[in-house]
Amino acid sequence: MAKVRVGVVGTGRMGGYHVGVLSEMQEVDIAGVVDVDPERRKAIQDKYNIPVYSDYMELFGKVEVAVVAVPTMMHYPVAKELLKGGIHILLEKPCANSLDHARELFQLAQDKDLILHIGHVERFNGAVQELYKIIETPIFVECKRMGPFTERIKDDGVVLDIMIHDIDIILNLVKSKVVATHVLGATVFSEKDDLVSAQLEFENGCIANIVASRVSQNKIRTLSVTQKDSFVVLDYTDQEIYVHRKSSSEHQMSKGSLRYKQESLVERIFVHKDNPLKLELKHFIDCVKNGSPRNVAVNNELYSLEIALDILGQFNKKRKN
Repeated sequence: MAKVRVGVVGTGRMGGYHVGVLSEMQEVDIAGVVDVDPERRKAIQDKYNIPVYSDYMELFGKVEVAVVAVPTMMHYPVAKELLKGGIHILLEKPCANSLDHARELFQLAQDKDLILHIGHVERFNGAVQELYKIIETPIFVECKRMGPFTERIKDDGVVLDIMIHDIDIILNLVKSKVVATHVLGATVFSEKDDLVSAQLEFENGCIANIVASRVSQNKIRTLSVTQKDSFVVLDYTDQEIYVHRKSSSEHQMSKGSLRYKQESLVERIFVHKDNPLKLELKHFIDCVKNGSPRNVAVNNELYSLEIALDILGQFNKKRKN
């Protein structure tokens, strides 16, 4: 069976992960890796012994598929040229920093009969896939995605870098339109949004609280969902899910203290743990080779970005006032 010829544009942290995973996939042949940094190019060539280039235009005629992991501001121009050249693309999130640009890219892919996937890797987290099976009518969703500041991210704040993952997952869980958004935030270590708390109110009555921070010294990646008969907690990092049922709480007064007692049945859900990035790349290649249906509709892709850009817009507006 012929291998799919793949190129990778951008070998920063995420692009480097892509190269590593692709190098282990038997169904692909890495035909070229592109980076403007000569040191990164040399490191990739030394490690994987694959062709490297300084300009992504060099990939034309050499690849059928490209993974684009350049800075967000370059997503639109790079993806547009590659699509115009007839190349299927997995584009790292966010798709673009403008909704019009994102729509244009999806329209171009459709016109050219090409696959354009957005790299929301958390969709392929085993725990997230199990979560969709057990959540029916969420009342309240809370997400925390927090960690220390890193110099690696220079062009994005937390909304487009990390919060967009949770927005995407919440929208797929709640399956309702957002009718109101409330945003608080702060700049701490950069000129961007370093800490943002967003509250979303949905048409069906569900409420979601999302906190994204790169000013926290402890790394936390959790999502919890309240339903009428259960409380579900997901840990992204450990790919674990716990379901609390039949909870009852009472308090007792004793000498000098107030004690709380809570009883509940806790289930630990079995999660098939695999590398989410590998699963994402396999799905993308399968769509290209076999015409498998994409796992998220284009309208949903655009809606996730629309909500993220609205949150970022509110943050920027408050900062200027």
